[in-house]
Amino acid sequence: MRSARLTLALESSAFVPPADGIILVLRPHAGDDLSALPRERVRVVTGFKPDHDWFAARGYAVSAQIDGPAAAALVCLPRAKDAARALVAAADAAVVPGGPVAVDGQKTDGIDAVLKDLRGHVALSDALSKAHGKIATFPAAATLTDWAARPTQVDGFQTLPGVFSADGPDRGSALLAATLPDLKGRIADLGAGWGYLSAAILKNAAVRDLHVVEAEADALDCARVNITDPRAQFHWADATTWKAPTALDAVVMNPPFHIGRDADPALGIAFLGAAARLLHPQGVLWLVANRHLPYDRPLATLFRDVSDVGGDSGFRVIRASHPIRPR
Repeated sequence: MRSARLTLALESSAFVPPADGIILVLRPHAGDDLSALPRERVRVVTGFKPDHDWFAARGYAVSAQIDGPAAAALVCLPRAKDAARALVAAADAAVVPGGPVAVDGQKTDGIDAVLKDLRGHVALSDALSKAHGKIATFPAAATLTDWAARPTQVDGFQTLPGVFSADGPDRGSALLAATLPDLKGRIADLGAGWGYLSAAILKNAAVRDLHVVEAEADALDCARVNITDPRAQFHWADATTWKAPTALDAVVMNPPFHIGRDADPALGIAFLGAAARLLHPQGVLWLVANRHLPYDRPLATLFRDVSDVGGDSGFRVIRASHPIRPR
């Protein structure tokens, strides 16, 4: 989808990167085809670790943050409106004055609303439509300062636009935090976000170490601000592949189950598998999940003891212990 619009914009001269200099590609997704751009000049910028690793494995220069000026930029629009505006503002600020900034996105991700807002601030080109999305360009002028990402304080926690549950703790995490017993030993919070559950875990003096594992760099940066306890260790990592330095006594998690707009229970199931792998033989998983998710069978194959210990009409809080080791 994105590659078709990018190719159309390049072939029609709607997007004309200069002959020299870095071309930023902000927040592309794993699987996006960027071959229409010269690979040696592309700098992929994404704070989402699985996407970061996917492009790095294919030979692209990748960074989590913009680290210098660029000749041009392609913004791959995220769904969250505030995050989308902040990303466009970051591109506008990073590209040399007059350099082209292309904004690309699906209609279902709000591209029309963002382009409408942009027209009041920059000299935006006519949008090209293809593959259920649009792409349009404007010359960088560093004029979108009002759109820049700014931290928000929520119940004593810092969040940023685009991170999960940026407006405050989600209901599932609140239920899990209220159900957790006094944990002890070595713990991991998988998919920790901006640190709400980690903060609850660290209220227990018997916790020896807490591994705060999060794939989204912005969320992890917030967690570092929100959690100053020296027992916390922060890991920018894909929780499904992260390796603990030693077997864990407990894993706590509210795992994601969406990739973009699409529900994908396989992602949550991968989190369950990671927990079973990380725990020692008597270790315990504490999990909150939407009731409709098909986790019963995977849990039964991964743990000897599984029980519901709390929740409400929409969520289950689950305790699973004694991981089953593959023979």
